[in-house]
Amino acid sequence: MIDADELARFTAIAAPTGSEEARIRWLEDRLSGQRGSLQRDEVGNLVWRFGGSPELLLMAHVDTVFHGLDTIDVVRDDGGLIGPGVGDNAAAVMTVIWALLALDSIPPGIAVAFTVGEEGLGNLRGALHVCRSLQPSMAIALEGHGLDQIVTEHVGSTRAHVTVTGPGGHSWADRGTPSAIHALLPIGSELAASGANIGTISGGSAVNAIAAEAELLVERRSIDQAELDAFETEVRGRRVDDPLRVECEIVGRRPAGRIERDHPLVRAIVEAHRSLGLPERFEAGSTDANAAAAFGIPAASIGCTRGSGMHTPHERIELEPLELGVGQLLAVVEAFADRRIPTP
Repeated sequence: MIDADELARFTAIAAPTGSEEARIRWLEDRLSGQRGSLQRDEVGNLVWRFGGSPELLLMAHVDTVFHGLDTIDVVRDDGGLIGPGVGDNAAAVMTVIWALLALDSIPPGIAVAFTVGEEGLGNLRGALHVCRSLQPSMAIALEGHGLDQIVTEHVGSTRAHVTVTGPGGHSWADRGTPSAIHALLPIGSELAASGANIGTISGGSAVNAIAAEAELLVERRSIDQAELDAFETEVRGRRVDDPLRVECEIVGRRPAGRIERDHPLVRAIVEAHRSLGLPERFEAGSTDANAAAAFGIPAASIGCTRGSGMHTPHERIELEPLELGVGQLLAVVEAFADRRIPTP
């Protein structure tokens, strides 16, 4: 069932956020002639459907965080594969395919979305669109890593770009002129003190010049949407004295949410873990499941194998546990088919 060579071939296709076309084409070729129907939607997701209105939506994102890589080398070591994006999220994409094609029949009411724009400033573009357009009864996001976890709390985020501008000038001849950097630093410190992360900060032009511009990118994460909304208000409320100016642009929103642990979908995942000898460890995470939560769709996220080095060029996954990842998904699909996961 597990085909390490196929996974390596898929991983080797570069797919940074916003440039997923080559992987989507590969998936179209791979699934051509198989059961179900294939269709691209308006934002570039590939949707694989099996009859009727979708009740259970499976989502696996195809994009990676690796911009600027034209070629990706995938190396097989003792029991694993190493390569950028092999776990996040190539392994999850292939797990969905292997699991569903292993079934004698695929129950109607299942849809699979191979989504675009999950990473970074993609801001869940693909998952938000497919959840909005299909309106499934429930959803599962699949991630390559995290086999031993069940994600029931969806960590949201608000990302902002803050820019301070001013007249600038010579550090001695124009001394007393306010510096954009000097004004931005306390803003950044205050935002960091509130729990935000300053991801990048830059500005100025020379050591002997008063900075005419400075900017930062900041992110606040929480499982409480009210905290994210309050943070957005806080960022937008930043002020500086004349002649400086401050502008704030919200560049990303990832909605927060959760699914109750006694929800039938979560119970089915727990039962699958028990049957396979996997732990019942509930975690918080940020995945395509956040998009479902934004529309009130009950959703959880599950992993497909174990590994290390996520979001690094030396990312590694273990091959043997992929069998458990496939088995976990098969058990949940079978529970859905047997109506042990009731739907409205």
